[in-house]
Amino acid sequence: MKKLLLLALISLTVQLVFSQTFDVQAIKNSGDDVKRINLVILSEGYQASEMSQFETDATNFMNDMFSQVPFVNYENYFNVHIIKVPSNESGATHPGTASDEPNPIVPTLTVDNYFGTAYDSYDIHRLLYTENAALISTVLANNFPLYDQALILVNSPYYGGSGGQFPITSTGEDASEIAIHELGHSFVDLKDEYYPGDILAEEGINMTQETDPTLVKWKNWIGSNSVSIFPYATSGTASTWNRPHQSCKMRYLGYDFCAVCKEGIIERIHDLISPIDSYMPTEATITEPNFPLNFQLNTIQTLPTNTLESTWTLNGNDIATNEETVAIEESDLTTDTNNLTVVVRDATSLIDIDNHETIHVATVTWTIDNTLGVQQVSANDFSLTMFPNPANSIVNIKLENVLNENVVVEIISLDGKKIKSAQIYNDQNTSIDISTLSNGLYITNFYAKGILIASKKLIKN
Repeated sequence: MKKLLLLALISLTVQLVFSQTFDVQAIKNSGDDVKRINLVILSEGYQASEMSQFETDATNFMNDMFSQVPFVNYENYFNVHIIKVPSNESGATHPGTASDEPNPIVPTLTVDNYFGTAYDSYDIHRLLYTENAALISTVLANNFPLYDQALILVNSPYYGGSGGQFPITSTGEDASEIAIHELGHSFVDLKDEYYPGDILAEEGINMTQETDPTLVKWKNWIGSNSVSIFPYATSGTASTWNRPHQSCKMRYLGYDFCAVCKEGIIERIHDLISPIDSYMPTEATITEPNFPLNFQLNTIQTLPTNTLESTWTLNGNDIATNEETVAIEESDLTTDTNNLTVVVRDATSLIDIDNHETIHVATVTWTIDNTLGVQQVSANDFSLTMFPNPANSIVNIKLENVLNENVVVEIISLDGKKIKSAQIYNDQNTSIDISTLSNGLYITNFYAKGILIASKKLIKN
C-alpha cells in the first residue's frame, strides 16, 4: 500500500523565500510515479555548470544500489529522479573543528552551498550534515511532492555522510556504500550493527535485547545465512544488545546486507507499493457481454526470476495459477452474481514468512452478471500481523486494508480439522484465546469474501 509521506508544514515566510523550482529529471523510469517508490536525489555543492557531473554521479550511485540484493531484485519497483539544485560554490564546508581528527587531510574551508552541508558536525569529522531539513522539505514539496525517499549527494571528494530523514553522502571514497547504508536507516529504519551508543540503542528489525533463540524476532533465520544472536560487546550496556550477523552492511561498508536486513527492506517495499501494476477491465460495464470475457493482470515483476505468485478463483473455486490472463465462458457462470478474484503474493526466499509477522497480499475482484457483464471492480491490499508467535494463551491479529474489508481467520490442525475461527475487523486488534489448544503447530488461513488470501503457521507453546 503506497503511503505518501506527509510533507512538513513550512511557514509562509520560508515558502516565499525558498519557493524555487529546479530542473527535475528521471534517470530511472519503471512506471507511473503513483505506482512506484520514488527515490529523489538532490544535488548539493554543484554549481550550475557542474550539473552534467551531478547527473553522472547520481547515475553511478543508482547503478551501485541496484546491483545489490535485495534492491537488484526489486529494481522494477523504483523510479529515480534527480533535482538539479545549483550552489553558488562547489563542495561542502569544513571548519576543521572536530576533535576526533586533530590533523585532518581535508582542507579547512567555507563553502556557499545551497543546503549548508558541512563536515565536523557534532564534533565528528566525517559527519557530513545540515540542520536545514526544512529547506530540503520545501525543495521537495515544490519540485517533486510524490517522493518516498530523498537523498542529498554532495560534490565533495572527501569521505563523509550522515543518516536521518534525508541521508547525505559525499562523492568521495565509499560514497555509494555510505549512501546505501544510510538508506538502510532512513528508508527501512534498520539499526547499526556496530554499537551506535547507549542513546541510539533500541529495539528494531536487526537489533534487540532478546536472547532466547525461540523468541528473537529473526528466530527462523538462525542457523542459516550465518544468522545468530551476537552481542554487540562483551561488557557494558552494549553487551545487553544483540545483532543478527557479524558482517552486514549495517556494520561494515563493502558487505552485503544480512538476511534479516534484506527481509526488512523487502517488507518496506511491500508496505509502499502493491505488486499489481494494472488490470483489465478497470471499470464496471453494463453493456451486454460478449463471451468469452477476458481478464488481464499485470504485475511488477521481481528479478532475475519473478517470485510473484497469482491465484485466480471464480466463485471460490481455483481456476488458474500464475497466469496473466483468464477467459471466462458463459457456461462458467452461475445465474446469480459471480465473483472472479486474483490474489497476488510474493513467494521470494528472501522472506521467511514463518518468522516474518506481516503478510502482504494484493487482490482484484470483478463482480460479474452473466447477462449484464462486469458490474463492479475492486482492488485491495491487505496487511496482516499476527503476534506473538509462538503464543501461549492469546494470539493477536491486526488487519489493515484499503477497502476496509473484514477478514475471517481459521485455525487448522495439521490433520486438517478447523479448531477455531474468528472475524478480524479492519484497523482493530483481535485477540483469540488459544489456551485450550494442545501445544504444537497449526495453520491459520485468512479469507476475504470467502477467498483464501494468506496462510501462516502458528506455534502454540
